[in-house]
Amino acid sequence: MVNYVPGSYFVYAPNKGAPIVFAIFFAISGLLFAYQTYKYKCWRMTVILPWGATIFSAGFITREIGAYHYDKLPIFIAQTVLLLEAPPVYAAALYFILGRTLYYIPYLSPIHPGRVVTTFLGIDALIGIMIANGAWRLADTDISKGERKAGAGLIKASVILQAVSCIGFIAIAGIFHRRASKQGILNKKVRTVLIVLYISMTLIFTRTVYRVVEYFQGYTGNIVTHEPYFWLFEASLMITNSWMLNIFFPGRYLPSSNKVYLARDGTSEIIGPGWVDKRPFLLTFFDPFDLWGLIKGRDKATAFWEEENKRNGEVVASLPLEMNGQQITTTTTSRSQ
Repeated sequence: MVNYVPGSYFVYAPNKGAPIVFAIFFAISGLLFAYQTYKYKCWRMTVILPWGATIFSAGFITREIGAYHYDKLPIFIAQTVLLLEAPPVYAAALYFILGRTLYYIPYLSPIHPGRVVTTFLGIDALIGIMIANGAWRLADTDISKGERKAGAGLIKASVILQAVSCIGFIAIAGIFHRRASKQGILNKKVRTVLIVLYISMTLIFTRTVYRVVEYFQGYTGNIVTHEPYFWLFEASLMITNSWMLNIFFPGRYLPSSNKVYLARDGTSEIIGPGWVDKRPFLLTFFDPFDLWGLIKGRDKATAFWEEENKRNGEVVASLPLEMNGQQITTTTTSRSQ
């Protein structure tokens, strides 16, 4: 049975205690992310994780305010937008982490490691724009029915696109995982990062499916009119994801620089030139996927790991690996030949 509350934009009277608890949980997680990012100097890989946790915390604070003022449209719109925008930020962090993982063993990546980040971030940016433009239209009951319907369409499209992005992400990680395992160079650190990525993206994907069903059911649907679904499939899943990333922080397992990669011998780490998108800013804005570069063969030209045998890399560390069930340690520090 639905407990309709007259004047409530939430339909019901929201819980007045849980939002502040989750706001505190996400704030703590965000502070930990900031400390861990600083400690492991992995700014380019995890710097947006504190931002994602901050957005979630702000969203739950706004929801707590809305629990006492559920008839105030601006508050309802603010908490809706914040809670919809936060998960894509976490997804974007996973793209950076996967990209860094692929840079570490670049010759086994299904596509150029640099393209992984730009492609998924381009999709993520599009999702964010669709959410921002759709959420306020869907929430504002004072605008025309047609505009609200358009807002609902944008939200539906954004969560579907996010679901497709999640599937593509897991597929690329899975192909890379299988190749590394088959080559016998999947060490414990890389394996740990991949497992964390699988679990994290699965949690985000599950939450996305919940949102897809919610918006396709509409404002009279079972999910929208019953708050427990929100606390289970949004709040609980996302704080679990955030804490898991705190506990198994990827910066602990991967080199801070994307110039460092694992040699084909599976034992030595090498400093390469790295990969930087040198295109003009406007070109990167209008073609974030660098489709023209793909056509022109720019990926092949920037495959710096192919130069490993041309003496442009330097072995910087020995690396203990597990290969065929045995622990192997190399102590070589000479330049690669």
